[in-house]
Amino acid sequence: MIKILLADDHALVRQGLRFILEAQDDMEIVGQAGNGNEAVEMAEKLKPDVVIMDVAMPGLNGVEATRRLSGSLPRTRVLALSMHKDSVYVREILRAGARGYLLKDSGDADLVAAVRAVAKGEGYISPAVSDAVLSDYRKHVTDPLDLLTTREREVLQLIAEGKTNKEIATDLNLSVYTVEAHRGRIMEKLNLHSTGELVRFALRNGLID
Repeated sequence: MIKILLADDHALVRQGLRFILEAQDDMEIVGQAGNGNEAVEMAEKLKPDVVIMDVAMPGLNGVEATRRLSGSLPRTRVLALSMHKDSVYVREILRAGARGYLLKDSGDADLVAAVRAVAKGEGYISPAVSDAVLSDYRKHVTDPLDLLTTREREVLQLIAEGKTNKEIATDLNLSVYTVEAHRGRIMEKLNLHSTGELVRFALRNGLID
């Protein structure tokens, strides 16, 4: 059985969800919460498989409640419920740890599919918001290599090949000081803190074999 906690500040919404989900043979509603604080407290007590979490709730909102739950109950998966199609809402709650995002005007079949997917550890996003999410993703997530200048990429590759600053300076006809400056900027831009991390980054991104 998939144990479910419903968290929404509207009793009618909770009743509707309960009616649909309890008609399923593999689902059980173990509790209902009317705000974010209640949702966190009840989840920590009941340890449900899935929390259906309204994004906009008074007191502690759904995003913050999700963040707390993903820290304290990593095995409990959150399915966010919202009337907003705006990608900002989606991004915030997914970043907080939610595994799915369902619009409140979704059909019964979508709700059931979303709960089953999230319970299995899969992701689920309402088809109506998936386009917004994809365009948002493309806007915000770029190839980290795009952050580097052509010269910085050359320096990164040579560092990854195991060359010293002096050897790189000779190869690229630069001063050692300039190579050191490039190395510093590369590490800062890619948020890396050692030569080992630089090498692993280069391997992951196909710069070296």
